[in-house]
Amino acid sequence: MSAETHEFQVEARQLLQLMIHSIYSNKDVFLRELISNASDALDKLRLAALREDVLGADVSDLHIGVDTDAQARTLTVRDNGIGMSREEVVQLIGTIASSGTARLLRELKETDDADAAAGLIGQFGVGFYSAFMVADEVTVVTRHAGESRGTRWVSRGEGTYTVEDLDEAPQGTTVTLHLKPVDEEDQPEDYTRAWKIREIIKRYSDFITWPIRMPAQRDAAAAEGDGSTPAEPAADDVETVNSMKALWARAREDVSDEEYHELYKRISHDWVDPLEIIRLQAEGTFEYQALLFIPARASQDLFTQGHSRGLQLFVKRVHIMDDCEQLLPPYLRFVKGIVDAQDLSLNVSREILQQDRHIQRMQRRLTKKVLSTIKDMRTNAPENYATVWREFGRALKEGLLDDHENRDALLALSSFSSTHGAEPTTLAQYVERMKEGQEEIFHLTGDSREAIENSPHMEAFRAKGVEVLLLTDPIDEIWVTAVPEFEGKRLRSITQGEVDLGGGEPDSDETEDERESRRQEYAGLLTWMTGQLAEDVKEVRLSTRLTVSPACLVSDTHDIPPALENIYRAMGQDIPRTKRILELNPGHSLVEGLNKAHGEREDGADPGLAEIAELLYGMALLAEGGALKDPARFTKLMAERLSF
Repeated sequence: MSAETHEFQVEARQLLQLMIHSIYSNKDVFLRELISNASDALDKLRLAALREDVLGADVSDLHIGVDTDAQARTLTVRDNGIGMSREEVVQLIGTIASSGTARLLRELKETDDADAAAGLIGQFGVGFYSAFMVADEVTVVTRHAGESRGTRWVSRGEGTYTVEDLDEAPQGTTVTLHLKPVDEEDQPEDYTRAWKIREIIKRYSDFITWPIRMPAQRDAAAAEGDGSTPAEPAADDVETVNSMKALWARAREDVSDEEYHELYKRISHDWVDPLEIIRLQAEGTFEYQALLFIPARASQDLFTQGHSRGLQLFVKRVHIMDDCEQLLPPYLRFVKGIVDAQDLSLNVSREILQQDRHIQRMQRRLTKKVLSTIKDMRTNAPENYATVWREFGRALKEGLLDDHENRDALLALSSFSSTHGAEPTTLAQYVERMKEGQEEIFHLTGDSREAIENSPHMEAFRAKGVEVLLLTDPIDEIWVTAVPEFEGKRLRSITQGEVDLGGGEPDSDETEDERESRRQEYAGLLTWMTGQLAEDVKEVRLSTRLTVSPACLVSDTHDIPPALENIYRAMGQDIPRTKRILELNPGHSLVEGLNKAHGEREDGADPGLAEIAELLYGMALLAEGGALKDPARFTKLMAERLSF
């Protein structure tokens, strides 16, 4: 058949115009698409040769070649793979057949967001046509393996394409791009520069199975991109540009730790070796391989809002995305690595990833693998586990808030400071040490271990020898309200509700009748103080948790803790202020004196008593790190009371 000119269908022509006019913000991806197509062609030929489906095909040196010509302004990508017949050229390249094309075009016209538009293009899949982003004309010369004649396809992307037969053509496919002139605004990169092409190949196609060859360069400076004219290649001298070292696809025993560490540093931009290497391979209906790394230290921006997270996503060793957030939950954002899927589209978009059930299954399995690895480290490599928890414990605890599926696993691997000793403890270890009859896991949050240990709320627990978890991370204020229990033991703050550690004051031999008598003795003072401090507290009562301090503030069992209130307000949520409960230590001389003075003045009219009650409340507020409503007044009252 002679040369024939065909018109693109209307919708395909419109789509081509969108591609030509820079729908992608990053034009470098065109080379990724062309090399991926070439790799697929080589894969198909190898499989066909094994099945003996093609006769006379040369499979002795399968490879991909890339070449540039600065004078002619061309870029050529060739392979000696399966190739295409004339019918296949028309079917696969000459048309864009999709029932969703009209809908795609409509959605593209309705969006002004370049990133969103690129995502829509990704959903459609336009791989080969991305060449028109950088080329005025594209020529394809191809010959199907085992056939004698070839085919040439030519188009300028302006509505028509030409197809003609060739008597001779090399096996495989050669795509030649006649590049657009360099435009500093629209197309700042000059794709005739060999160093630039090498850079793109290393970024997107370094792990392709097949060798990608380019003419060797004599001038090293030009190879590294000093902006000069590309060096002239030596005659018939070529070199392989890609490493082809997909470490995740090789057996563990065939890869050295040094190779793993080198890959980790390359993808993470870290100069310290990783703490742990995690390999995972899934087979079946959806195949993928994963190579993950747990770093030895947290990055400086790990807890900042703009932190870039996500694993590198590959499809059949082709780099697709640097930060695929859908592969791991946010609380595992410190994990680095690569996931190589076999059954995803090269043009997969973030929108598709969010809805893809295979991606969701991958996330679940990868998450469970990372968590189980960290848990195993506690037993098999305790020093490494301690490093992980020190560096990333705050991030891991974020998962306790929203990852209900893995909450038990997170609780099991977590460790916390405790009054039991200097070393952190797990919840399981805490439960093993619980006193007979103890049914709750007690904890207290604060800014530091020292501040918590000196809290008045700790006095009875210290005297009774009851262990308390010391929680000092800001996230602790939130997750303890979201996690009700561990192994049937309720988690409880020692600042909430009434505490019963065995009755009465610690180390007290009081009988129940004596305690009731004391309550009656202080009833008048408690009622009076409740009314006196009604603006700030809901109740004043005697305490069973104090041994040294005169007073402390506690919350009702189901009230929001004040620290959590402050967090919500900092987030812009307007929540009502919750009144606290003021507990008095009846064994403290200040409280005893106040009760005696109140008894002598039954009407409580003495303004001095009201001021002492106000001072007691202020001291309790300061003791837990709270802020006084009127610091100047508190200081004035304190100074007057301390005057000789």
